[in-house]
Amino acid sequence: MKRFLKSRMLKKLLANPLSLIGIVLIIFFTAIAVGAPWLAKPVYGNHYIIPRDGFTSTPNPPSAEHLFGTTQGQYDIYYGIIWGTRTAFRVGLIVVAFIVLIGVLIGSISGFYGGVIDEVMMRVTDIFLTFPFLVAAMVLVVVLGKSLNHVMIAMIVFGWMGYARVIRGDILSIKENDYVSAARAVGASDVRIIFRHVLPNAIYPIFVMATMDIGAMVLTAAGLSFLGLGSPVGYADWGQMISFARNWILGTHGNALQYWYTVIYPGMAIVLFVLGWNLVGDAFRDILDPRMRGSR
Repeated sequence: MKRFLKSRMLKKLLANPLSLIGIVLIIFFTAIAVGAPWLAKPVYGNHYIIPRDGFTSTPNPPSAEHLFGTTQGQYDIYYGIIWGTRTAFRVGLIVVAFIVLIGVLIGSISGFYGGVIDEVMMRVTDIFLTFPFLVAAMVLVVVLGKSLNHVMIAMIVFGWMGYARVIRGDILSIKENDYVSAARAVGASDVRIIFRHVLPNAIYPIFVMATMDIGAMVLTAAGLSFLGLGSPVGYADWGQMISFARNWILGTHGNALQYWYTVIYPGMAIVLFVLGWNLVGDAFRDILDPRMRGSR
């Protein structure tokens, strides 16, 4: 049955033009991330450090030596985008994996046991929800110190609450089903009931949220890097590439597009990466949500 549902879901994903575009975009960026050592040969021991061609502040246009040009400080834009793809995947996948794990764990325990445990866990969740996500992440990064790892920690600390509330709500209804009562009657442990009977039937909305959050977390990390709170200077990070371009976005007097390449290339990388995950997440929602299916 599960195999049938998976094959059916895959067919629906491939039949939807928008989800197909999203899948193609994700595969495209995956290929770039895997092929980074060949597409942009590393220069330094740390492969994520962008090579630079001098120290002048004025960007240089695309050329045979620098395919996408150089940005402020003469950092190679092409290299930064190629290796920045790996940075984007690392941030998106690791952060989402941890917030899903924390959220599902807390939400499952809270919804399954109820009572005092549910009350305490949900009040703690509500406290975390009172903090504006971006502002709270910025404050924690400043406290911990400016680095990409600290940005990821901050997003994990303030990003799990939505998952906890969604999984709790589903488990509250699922745990009353007959098959859960039958499992209890034959002496199944709480851990077995949760992981064998409850979570598999409550986890589908989490897939939708996680897929769309991968792009959202990359966008948030890029925003924090743009503000100077993320990766160190010269690190292959799309947000920092945009930050290098902040003084050149408007070009010069009489030629507003003179330095277009400093913004367009990293900006398009962010837009297409986030768009790919959002399109696939949207398709997951349409497939897994019966109300969405019924309205079409």
